[in-house]
Amino acid sequence: MKLDHTARGVFPIAPTPFLPDGAVDTKSIDTMCDFYFSAGATGLTILGIMGEAPKLDADEALAISRQVIGRCEIPVIVGVSASGFAAMRNLARAVMDAGAAGVMIAPPPSLRTDDQIVTYYHNAIEAIGGEIPFVIQDYPLTLSVIMTPAVIRRIVMDLPSCVMLKHEDWPGLEKISALRAFQREGSLRPLSILTGNGGLFLDFEMERGADGAMTGYCFPDMLADVVRLSNDGKRD
Repeated sequence: MKLDHTARGVFPIAPTPFLPDGAVDTKSIDTMCDFYFSAGATGLTILGIMGEAPKLDADEALAISRQVIGRCEIPVIVGVSASGFAAMRNLARAVMDAGAAGVMIAPPPSLRTDDQIVTYYHNAIEAIGGEIPFVIQDYPLTLSVIMTPAVIRRIVMDLPSCVMLKHEDWPGLEKISALRAFQREGSLRPLSILTGNGGLFLDFEMERGADGAMTGYCFPDMLADVVRLSNDGKRD
């Protein structure tokens, strides 16, 4: 099933396991997927920054994606960020054909102005195809690209295939509040917001309107508990 704006819960950012010689540890991929599912993950995100995607060649990235998708009983989002649109298109289309729920796209660090950021996402979606659901990866501490709530709104409203924001500003609570305010006033369509930062601000982010977590964390069952209890109104 394709990703949409109703996605909620915990989508851990998965590492890519390697053997000591640098080869991909395919056996550990299966046990990793099983672990995340048993911990209460509602989805899984692979080949992100924590997944060390730049260390993989195109064939390895696709093979890992197919293995994870085949193993998981939950939706899988695949990071397809690349230095060129051709590579992004090839991986995005291949993983969707393999059964991925959607893809995640990070802005390149060279982007500086609002118009540059919006134009980049327009070009990326023109390349991969508007039928593929995608996630905006907003991680200014690592990517050095500053996306304001207004810029995110422009991307979401311009590109119907944008269904989720991976929010990892620091702490960025006002950004979540601003986006939800846009929705209430009718200037932003519904959007799933999952947050990062190692879960450090997750309880506060849930109060501001986040739908859950998408982060690398050693104890994803704890993230699942925080999301569940927050949704049940059990703040304490």
